[in-house]
Amino acid sequence: MKALDRKLLRDFRRLWAQAAAIALVLACGVAILMTSFGMYGALEDTRDAYYDRNRFADVFADARRVPDSVLTDIRAIPGVRQAEARVIEHVILDVPGRPETVTARVISLPEASAPLLNLPLLRSGRMPDPAATDEIVVNHPFALANDLRPGARLSANLGGQRRDLTVTGTVLSPEFIYTIGPGALMPDNQTFGILWMPARMADAAFDMDGAFDNVTLRLDPHASLEDVIDRLDRLLEPYGGLGAYGRDSQVSHSFVDAEIEQLRTTALILPPIFFGITAFLVGMVIGRIIALERSEIGLLKAIGYSDVEICVHYLMLAGLIAVVGTGLGWAVGTWLSQALARLYAQFFDFPYLIYRVAYDAYAISAGLALLSAALGAARSALHAARMPPAVAMAPPAPPRFKRSALDRLLSRLRLSQPVMMILRALMRWPVRAAMTTLGLSLAVAILVASSFFSDALDRLIDSAFTQSNRQDAILLFTPDIPETALSEVANLPGVLRAEGQMFQAAVLRHGHLEKDVPIEARRPGTDLSRIIDGSGTVLDAPPGGILLSERLAMHLAARPGDVIEVTFLGDRGETHRVHVAGLVQQYLGLGAYMDLATLNRLKRQAPRITVANLLIDDAHLPELHAVLKQTPELGGLIMLTEMRRSFQDTIRENVTIMTSVYITIAVLITFGVAYNGARIQLSERARELASLRILGFTRAEVSFVLMGETLLLAVLAQPLGWALGGLIAKALARGSTSDLYAVPLVLEPSGFARASLVVLAASLISSLIVRRRLDRLDLVDVMKTRE
Repeated sequence: MKALDRKLLRDFRRLWAQAAAIALVLACGVAILMTSFGMYGALEDTRDAYYDRNRFADVFADARRVPDSVLTDIRAIPGVRQAEARVIEHVILDVPGRPETVTARVISLPEASAPLLNLPLLRSGRMPDPAATDEIVVNHPFALANDLRPGARLSANLGGQRRDLTVTGTVLSPEFIYTIGPGALMPDNQTFGILWMPARMADAAFDMDGAFDNVTLRLDPHASLEDVIDRLDRLLEPYGGLGAYGRDSQVSHSFVDAEIEQLRTTALILPPIFFGITAFLVGMVIGRIIALERSEIGLLKAIGYSDVEICVHYLMLAGLIAVVGTGLGWAVGTWLSQALARLYAQFFDFPYLIYRVAYDAYAISAGLALLSAALGAARSALHAARMPPAVAMAPPAPPRFKRSALDRLLSRLRLSQPVMMILRALMRWPVRAAMTTLGLSLAVAILVASSFFSDALDRLIDSAFTQSNRQDAILLFTPDIPETALSEVANLPGVLRAEGQMFQAAVLRHGHLEKDVPIEARRPGTDLSRIIDGSGTVLDAPPGGILLSERLAMHLAARPGDVIEVTFLGDRGETHRVHVAGLVQQYLGLGAYMDLATLNRLKRQAPRITVANLLIDDAHLPELHAVLKQTPELGGLIMLTEMRRSFQDTIRENVTIMTSVYITIAVLITFGVAYNGARIQLSERARELASLRILGFTRAEVSFVLMGETLLLAVLAQPLGWALGGLIAKALARGSTSDLYAVPLVLEPSGFARASLVVLAASLISSLIVRRRLDRLDLVDVMKTRE
């Protein structure tokens, strides 16, 4: 082993504490990168394999009632490889052992063979007999939540008749990776399920003999999605077509895709912070080592070592730190991404998990880690390589000081000597002080950005549940019913108040831009389901106009006062010109709102509703559920009270985990920056601090000089950290926004205070650890040491 190699290992062993602090910071960046890429890759690979093996459709379309003969024309559309017609309806179930009303989506299965598209994957039991009149299979999560094994019996309202059904098996489907019911915010497998039944049975139950109301398509690889959708819409328009859409608008796919996109955003935003801090810390430590080893560097050059060897030696020291950090990051990142990928696979109802972190993820993370360490050490290593031997062996020239205006100002303030020493040290090394402040501010920023998610979810929950949707339950009617039926709904057991609402599928156009959205229509002054703007003001859609959510208006490039075209889907499919009355800030979905009277007038129909919002007396819930199970006109029931509780519990658990992870990360960053800064100060000022002790300063006063600089920089880092945290939070909020939801940018004072307290406490602890070394200094040995 060469002498330089032995020196390299001795230096690394001597600096193990500082190296470990830097390696932990670097490991955080590598682990986050690996975790994000690992989960991103696992979700994407699993989803794509599942879609391919089970033939997930590319295009979906609903209509009122389409003759089977039209399927031939659909298959003839250029670019269509396969087309399959189905019957899909929502029904009410009576599940044994569950007093609550359960809603299910019924999907027909072809008689002759297995489905061509969206092939269900059998998990237990068998598929129903095509000739059976009472056999079904259910989605596996729903079966688990309700203890429905093959052979179990349940009842359903099929086409207005109560029918007893037998469960023959359980399945999973690529169409329902994220199984969310109508109007729900997250899956509830206890109260919403998917039922597949033979086509003959579904046709008879819903009066669809010789017809269908849903069609799915699989396209050729080079087919034009937009052209196929346009042609399909024209074919279905006479039969009440509700608008075809691609995978990007399919609910299950949209949620999975939004999660994958959020993981990609995290991988792009957070890791560079850790790599940047690593570069700064490595540069600070290597620079101090070179300053202490000037004479050794000169001696090595004098005996024949080249400039390249000297430079490589110090770069290798930085590389060792990077290797340790990369190894830790790989281990933690691989373990964490595997664990989280399994959780995602369960949450999204995948039948299997394809976990594979691509080799390029390991290569990229290692490359970035080595690059950050090399960049941090490059300046000091090059400086060491360029020093002539004679210059290196001579003591460095003493720094030149002169009194500045700031010095004179400090003198007039008559500050104590320890305080003056702290302030002058900051002025002597302004770049290092600025970089230390930046490093500590990034720790604050990460905590501010992480607390933003918690505050944003609180705002979203408050807006969606407390202010906008205040009803206890929503009754779904299929098809829509006259508004006069609300009087009967209001007489149901336990119903304290009932308000009607209409959802109308429509295409909104402004110039060449268009968007398929459901229009919500309600009476002015409704109190259970309200339109709320960003300031919390309750709004009513004005007669004759339409209110758009801000994100929908961005899609259409529409502003208040513009006139847009509204094409109602289904029935007549008429187009009307409506002026935009205003914009509304909305976090869930893309909202479009009209006055109920205006919508009915434009459709030239008597007032009708598709849902009824209910305020319920909990004491009468069992009676209400019993009646609803026997109501044939009902298409479904959404219990918002249970949904709120489940949503809040899930969010609270996730926020607790996420907050703990980010606090750990921020503490590691703070420790890495503060500990290394304090160690270098102790190394540089050991003689100075020892002199103070000899002159009569107490240990507390000397410790104040050492710790005061670090703590002062930590205090100065707070405002910058708050500002950077706000910018990171804004980037994360923007990257997490999709058509499904928008994450509000909410920065509460408590979040800033929590971030500052954590970073200041970690800085204090780091300084106290270094202070113990100060207490153990041998004053005589320190004074004998040459500067």
